[in-house]
Amino acid sequence: MTVEPPRHRLPDRPMPPHAAYQYVHDELMLDGNSRLNLATFVTTWMEPQATTLMTECRDKNMIDKDEYPRTAELERRCVAMLADLWNAPDPAGTIGCSTTGSSEACMLAGMALKRRWARANKDRYPSRDARPNLVMGTNVQVCWEKFCTFWEVEARQVPMEGERFHLDPTAAAELCDENTIGVVTVLGSTFDGSYEPVAEVCAALDALQERTGLDVPVHVDGASGAMVAPFLDEELVWDFRLPRVASINTSGHKYGLVYPGVGWALWRDPAALPEELVFRVNYLGGDMPTFALNFSRPGAQVAAQYYTFLRLGREGYRVVQRTARDVARSLAGRIGALGGFRLLTRGDELPVFAFTTADDVKEFDVFDVSRRLRERGWLVPAYSFPPNREDLSVLRIVCRNGFSMDLADLFLEDLNALLPELRRQTCPLGRPEEVATAFHH
Repeated sequence: MTVEPPRHRLPDRPMPPHAAYQYVHDELMLDGNSRLNLATFVTTWMEPQATTLMTECRDKNMIDKDEYPRTAELERRCVAMLADLWNAPDPAGTIGCSTTGSSEACMLAGMALKRRWARANKDRYPSRDARPNLVMGTNVQVCWEKFCTFWEVEARQVPMEGERFHLDPTAAAELCDENTIGVVTVLGSTFDGSYEPVAEVCAALDALQERTGLDVPVHVDGASGAMVAPFLDEELVWDFRLPRVASINTSGHKYGLVYPGVGWALWRDPAALPEELVFRVNYLGGDMPTFALNFSRPGAQVAAQYYTFLRLGREGYRVVQRTARDVARSLAGRIGALGGFRLLTRGDELPVFAFTTADDVKEFDVFDVSRRLRERGWLVPAYSFPPNREDLSVLRIVCRNGFSMDLADLFLEDLNALLPELRRQTCPLGRPEEVATAFHH
């Protein structure tokens, strides 16, 4: 109580472990409550057995496959399980790896697309008139913009139009040319929770190939939806059943139901992943391909992913995701019935929905609602949409495992209690100069 440690330089002397713990613990109390964070897609609750397992594996280095061959084997099994879930032609032979999250997985997928294109165009690349490009919607996560910047690829983005908030198949095909390395589709947009029409995009590219001979592969960014659609939307064709889909990624730490950070990147067959990008490690007489940007990282999240796959199975995942969708649909419907709000989506694809203020509401805006909810502990992002819908600002709610119907009821009570005060305002207080939206991966 009488000593204040330095914050921006190392202390001169050690301190007792209980004191160091208390200093850090007390400061972290000022963070928000992760269970009340309706902005994040990231898992905020797991069973205590999973926490124990992660603690037991926290000191294992995932990259050291010679020293920890069983952890490497769990990674291989998870890849095979995902390949089977996503209907790969040969699940046992599918190439894939774990990553620190979907952002790294997207970088790997983009690298593979670019390298495949470069090999097919080696007679003219690199040259001044052969600049690779990648086609996507403006609703993609920022990691795709990073990829294009880091790896010198032109980002060709299809803007939003009217009530279409994601990629249009015809517009995507029209942006493709001989320098297009691929098209990115998003199964579960972070802006509004909607699925992009992957099959329709593939059909538009099939027609393009028939007309021009251009063979453009598709990557599915399934950060969230790839762990929802297989269980709740089995009739939806979006995965490796579509021959044009070359690769898929997902976040194990989102609707894969594992604490951060683990992601997965899979390619439909070895031909989709250029051999020169695969680094091989021999362990126990076997061959373990590695293809990742990161090197040392803990094996705890991979062990937790395997635990969750075993623990839940297909039926368990179906129950968990259906419950999350039921909560989202129920909450969306009740918010729509309050008056003063207009729903953009209703949580019937991802368990996520976006809403804005009704046209006749002049007293407050979505940023006022977000601020007032934060006073009660709820973190709900307010943000504006990208081109060509910058005029539209929304609130978005993510319903995850652990956000129960009881918590949804409490949230609705707080929102309803705020409305009379918001309606007494003379006008919106204005959008903050810097808005922390937290709607990314």
